[in-house]
Amino acid sequence: MTELEHGGGKITEARLWRDNGWTARVIKNEDDDGWAVAMTPDGQVEPALVGPWTMGRDKKNPKPLDSPAFNTLVKTAAEFVRRHEQQLHAALHQQVVITHGTGRVTVSLDIEPDEENPSAVLRASDAAGEVLSEARVAPSFKLTRASAAAWAEAGFGAEAVRMG
Repeated sequence: MTELEHGGGKITEARLWRDNGWTARVIKNEDDDGWAVAMTPDGQVEPALVGPWTMGRDKKNPKPLDSPAFNTLVKTAAEFVRRHEQQLHAALHQQVVITHGTGRVTVSLDIEPDEENPSAVLRASDAAGEVLSEARVAPSFKLTRASAAAWAEAGFGAEAVRMG
């Protein structure tokens, strides 16, 4: 195994840098004659982000990595990963607020993505955070204000959710 596979210390080479929890590797761009840089977080096999890399002065070889470029790449890749995690969280944990009876009710949908047995729970809570009802639903259930209101109007019953 190479030092990179072992997860060793800092590396600062022209086409390979590792520091601050990230590895940058300049690679040949498979789509054209140019170069790309792959940013991989420590402990991961696949890059989190691959982007174009600048040609050197000879217009043949890649520009060597340096400290400012590496730091910019780390910042960009970390922000990309953070946005992806936020989008995934938003897709798996949704909520809407509806008016039901005399108060506001928050209806949330929490999806548990499991390759073999995905599941989801629909939950209604009052303004104080007290759970009014819970029901298991298909992970494909679409939570909208209309579906939440229909569930509330039907008395928050599990049967009403299966119909919606």
